[in-house]
Amino acid sequence: MSLAALPIFVALAGRPVMLIGEGDAGEAKRRLLERAGATIVDEAGAARIALVALADPEPVAARLKARGLLVNVADRPDLCDFTLPAIVERGSVTVAVGTGGASAGLAAALRQRIEALLPASLGELAWALSTARGRIRDRWPEPDKRRRAIGAALSPGGTLDPLREHAAEAVGIWLAAAGDERPAPRVERFVLASPDPDDLTLRQARALAAADRVYHRPGVPAAILERARADAPRIACDTFPADPGPGLSIEVEMAG
Repeated sequence: MSLAALPIFVALAGRPVMLIGEGDAGEAKRRLLERAGATIVDEAGAARIALVALADPEPVAARLKARGLLVNVADRPDLCDFTLPAIVERGSVTVAVGTGGASAGLAAALRQRIEALLPASLGELAWALSTARGRIRDRWPEPDKRRRAIGAALSPGGTLDPLREHAAEAVGIWLAAAGDERPAPRVERFVLASPDPDDLTLRQARALAAADRVYHRPGVPAAILERARADAPRIACDTFPADPGPGLSIEVEMAG
């Protein structure tokens, strides 16, 4: 399954961004750029990206694209080189919800649901983890152990579960109490009846997202394997190993 668009976060503070807009839509774009710290310029200025909010945007968008700018056009996904997501902010934590321009209303509805889930202290947790980065590396010098320890702490019900409120000293308490024991091997075995990732059960999807590695038989579609955590190795094999390794291993094959 290919991505319709690659989501990225662009640092705009102090950088020129072209804004050609009018009415409420133009003002909304201006407020967004000001929040991001961008330097707003008009069509005569030099910039690499442009936001357009006009009743008749086609001529302007064509001119700007001919100059090599990446262009966003309000309410016209067919003219957009990039789209602007609905945003949830908790300090340095930003959650962006995009639909590729298909429905701004859907993105807004999802944003509202997510907004209700994220505690006010989430930004402080992110800041605490950032400032503790050196201590975390000292505590777990090996990347695999460090990743597993952080993953366990941030897991549902974990010491630093990000969907719960935390005191400012929560990360320090976690570091002081954390052990460095080797996690016991755990194996989840799936036999899939469908190659469609949308047919995964909730349990299967969550296990793939949390797996340390994924062993798969030939014939398991790439679309299924893409549901695994990005840094989890995908290991093709005809026979699943007797010792899969520490942490969570997924063994998956297609039925029949």
